[in-house]
Amino acid sequence: MSASMNDVKARIKSVQSTMQITKAMELVATSKLRRAKERAEKTRPFYEVLENAITALSEIPEVRESVWTRSAEGKTLFVMIAGDRGLAGGYNANIFRMTEQLAKGKDALYLPVGKKALEYCRHRGYPLYSEACEYVATLGVGDSLALAEEICESFRLRDVTRVVFVYTKFVSMISQVPVYEDVLPLALPSGKSENAPIFEGDAEELLADIVPDYVGGILYSAISESVASESGARRSAMSAANKNAGEMIDSLMLQYNRARQAVITQEITEIVSGAEAL
Repeated sequence: MSASMNDVKARIKSVQSTMQITKAMELVATSKLRRAKERAEKTRPFYEVLENAITALSEIPEVRESVWTRSAEGKTLFVMIAGDRGLAGGYNANIFRMTEQLAKGKDALYLPVGKKALEYCRHRGYPLYSEACEYVATLGVGDSLALAEEICESFRLRDVTRVVFVYTKFVSMISQVPVYEDVLPLALPSGKSENAPIFEGDAEELLADIVPDYVGGILYSAISESVASESGARRSAMSAANKNAGEMIDSLMLQYNRARQAVITQEITEIVSGAEAL
C-alpha cells in the first residue's frame, strides 16, 4: 500500500470520528431545542398583558410626562444576549454585528448576557454595566426580574437614558433572526386602547410598579427566544457539518479506490512484463 493511500485512509478515519461528534451534537441540540421552543412560546403572553396595561395607562396625560416615557441625552445601555458556546453558525456573530451597528456614534454601555457576549466585550474593552450574567442558559424568571429592577433603577436615576435589548428571535426550527427592541423609555401608542381597565391610585406609582415587571418579562422572553435560537442554529450547523462530512468521506473513498486501482494495475503490468521477459 502506497504512502498516499495510507494518508487517504487516515483522513477518512479522522473525518468519520469528527462526524460521530457532530451527529451527537446535533441530537443534543435537537433535544434541547424542543424544550427551549416550548419555553419561548410560554413566555410570550406574559409581557403582552403588561404591555396592554401600560397602553391603557398611556391615556392618562400625566403618564406621558413620566420619567419612564421621557427621552433624554445620555448613555445607552445595550443588553446583548448571545450564547454560552460556539459551533452555532453565525448565531453569536450576528448579535455582535448588530450591536456594533446600533452602538456606532453613541455613548454606549454594555450588559453582556451569555459567556460568548461577555468574552466579546472583555476582548474589546467595552465599558460594562455588569458581568453577573455569564451563563444565559441558567437564567430564570427570578434572575430576569432582579436584573430588570437594577436596569429600571439606573434608568430612573438617569445613569442610563435608553435601554436596548439585542437578541435572536426564534422563528422556526431553521430560521432565527437577530432583532433589537427599544425597551426604555417606553414608547406609548398614540391611539386609544379598547376595553381599557380602570386603575385606582397615582399613575406614576402604578408605572413604577408595572415597568420593572414589564422589562423583566421582555428580558426573560428575549432570553428564552435566544436559548431556543441558539439550539436551532447549532442543530442547523451540525446538520450541515454532517452533510459536508459525508460528502468528504465519499470523495476520499473515491480517491482511495482510484489509488488502490492504480496500484493493482501497476502490479499486474509488472507481472505481465516480467513474464514476457522470461
